[in-house]
Amino acid sequence: MNIKKYGQWQRFFFILAFCLIFSACKKENSYYKTSGEVFKTSFHIQYKHNRLLDKEIRECFDQFDLSLNPFNRESIIYKVNNNEPVEADDWFIAVFNKAMEISEISEGTYDITCSPFINLWGFGFQRVDKGTNLQHTIDSLKQFVGYRKVRLEGRKVIKDDKRLQLNASSIAKGYACDVIAKLLESQGITDYLVEIGGEIHAKGKNPSGRCWRIEISKPIDDASGQMNERMEVVELCDKSLATSGNYRNFYVKDGKKYAHTINAVTGYPAESDILSASVICSDCMTADAFATAFMTKTVDNAVILGDRIPGLDYLFIYTDENGNLLEKESLNMDKYLIK
Repeated sequence: MNIKKYGQWQRFFFILAFCLIFSACKKENSYYKTSGEVFKTSFHIQYKHNRLLDKEIRECFDQFDLSLNPFNRESIIYKVNNNEPVEADDWFIAVFNKAMEISEISEGTYDITCSPFINLWGFGFQRVDKGTNLQHTIDSLKQFVGYRKVRLEGRKVIKDDKRLQLNASSIAKGYACDVIAKLLESQGITDYLVEIGGEIHAKGKNPSGRCWRIEISKPIDDASGQMNERMEVVELCDKSLATSGNYRNFYVKDGKKYAHTINAVTGYPAESDILSASVICSDCMTADAFATAFMTKTVDNAVILGDRIPGLDYLFIYTDENGNLLEKESLNMDKYLIK
């Protein structure tokens, strides 16, 4: 045999063997699930990859916690609220700027400085005695509530009144979905669903090879949260979905129902005919904040506001004067709804 030809065949078989071994060692992509609790709520993440990413996801949550968890004494937002020296990180700045933007658009009914009102009505991390003159108490609290009374100067948070506090619960979970989505994409993942406390960002396909399908619950009064009757189903391929509602987080006192969404302009729980607001847009931070902002409006005013926002779609479930459940949706919402 020709020695040169024999050497060529030898190299060919060596390369072939190497390729076969490499292919055998390289793990096929499959769908993994990571779930648990974070920010006092549950999370569920599903993604197509060649390994489990529990460690990376948990480390990302821990870092996020140090930015925007108001209960963590080491977090930036805790130090801001307690007037301790601290510099904002990129995550805090992104949430702060988006909240200020939506506060302006909503004419102040949405406002992350309204913690004193949230605490007053028993939905916050502190309780405030309402006293005998409720309106007087609200007027007193208004002195240090208002998004125009706080600003960023570089990475420093400047408050006009040291008593002013920030509460990012209406926007931080949505942004956390965006942060985890960015982490997954940094690993080359293109098919995933991130859900944190009901806020969702989805991309690519589910294990069945279709867009991700998510249920929107029927808004039924149920403080236990155990009832979960389906109202609609939406299909998402590369979008975020957030839903806000008053039908689970409320209490009844002296025959009157008090819902957890506060109108920051009045200081009172929002009196709205909307039972739930679902928002679809490109990022979950925006969807999360607008879902809350819509709950501070009547359905007619929410429609006017929603139609002004490019790239945003909505589904409002509300009641008429007879207590019937009705829906209003944006012009393009139909393309997401599964009929």
